[in-house]
Amino acid sequence: MPDRTRPEEVGAGALGLYLHIPFCTSICNYCNFNRGLLDKDLKRHYVDVLRREIGCAGDQSPVDSIFFGGGTPSLLGADEVAALVSACGEAFDVATDAEVTLEMNPESASETYVADLLATGVNRISLGVQSFDDRELARLSRMHDADGAREAVAAIRRAGCENLSLDLMLWLPAQRPEDVAASIDTAIGLTPDHLSLYLLELYPNAPLREEMARANWSLAPDEEAATMYLEALARTDAAGYEQYEISNVARPGHRARHNLKYWQDGAWLGFGCGAHSTRDGARWRNVSAIARYADAVERGETVIEEHRMLSRDERLGDALFTGLRLTEGIDLISLGCRYGVDVEARFGCRVRPYIDAGLLSENEGRWRLSRHGMLVSNEVLGAFV
Repeated sequence: MPDRTRPEEVGAGALGLYLHIPFCTSICNYCNFNRGLLDKDLKRHYVDVLRREIGCAGDQSPVDSIFFGGGTPSLLGADEVAALVSACGEAFDVATDAEVTLEMNPESASETYVADLLATGVNRISLGVQSFDDRELARLSRMHDADGAREAVAAIRRAGCENLSLDLMLWLPAQRPEDVAASIDTAIGLTPDHLSLYLLELYPNAPLREEMARANWSLAPDEEAATMYLEALARTDAAGYEQYEISNVARPGHRARHNLKYWQDGAWLGFGCGAHSTRDGARWRNVSAIARYADAVERGETVIEEHRMLSRDERLGDALFTGLRLTEGIDLISLGCRYGVDVEARFGCRVRPYIDAGLLSENEGRWRLSRHGMLVSNEVLGAFV
């Protein structure tokens, strides 16, 4: 039997690289990410300093995923994407089969543009559809409509992309379970390789809150939101998708390699304004303001605004918190060996009520959330914080 008291190093294996592109042509009324309106001159300058940050951080460590997030990364020209992919390849040992994902809005998805992106090394597109209902898209202040989203999928496929993910949002203002079912069915009919299904989270000052009040839109009761989520998963199950994380389903062989690093206690480096990184027991965040970030890079100064070393208990808690988001759950023996602790002895009393309630299962040395447990995952996962 493995020695549960022998600590092992965490985060072994290839790194993931996250590149933050903060520009948008308009600001969605529900979004709380670090972003700003597009300024083409500033964008060009930002790409230059982003390349410099990547180059300065490079240590030729192995990398098997690159993720362009935002913001709206599809506002980058293919030449700018190529320059950034090249910078990653010069600074790190990027695997020939690395997953290279770029988030895209439907209005950016022309066949020519996607083909040009694929030529740069991008091999996975994450398309922010959010809904296939024009009323819902209008309420979210999205720039595309349902027909535009369908055409975007067709253009991406015509360009030759063989790894396509669609983002959909549930629990939208005035949304009913039948509306969710219709959007899910439309998405499935377009045969994406991966689907992300997110419940809307409204931050305190979101403009959408005011719009909801003016228009008398409301969110469905919690019980109805649960029905939306479970019915969506039932439909993706029936269509041959495998749920592997609370909000993500995929066809075999198409799980998001980069995002798995967040859930499997991996390591990643974030580049760009506001980007987060986790490696070797440390966690840090870059300055958020674009101008401050660019100035710091140009002056050769640190862009890190917050940095701290995590205690072993904090790292263990994070590994439990994120790992239980996966349907495979947590291997108690493996995790115990990694952190030098008997996980069951440490946390067993805390999770027992959730096991007894059927929200968490304990089987063959693993803890796993049930689907109903996923509905209250924040409460269950809070046991490890």
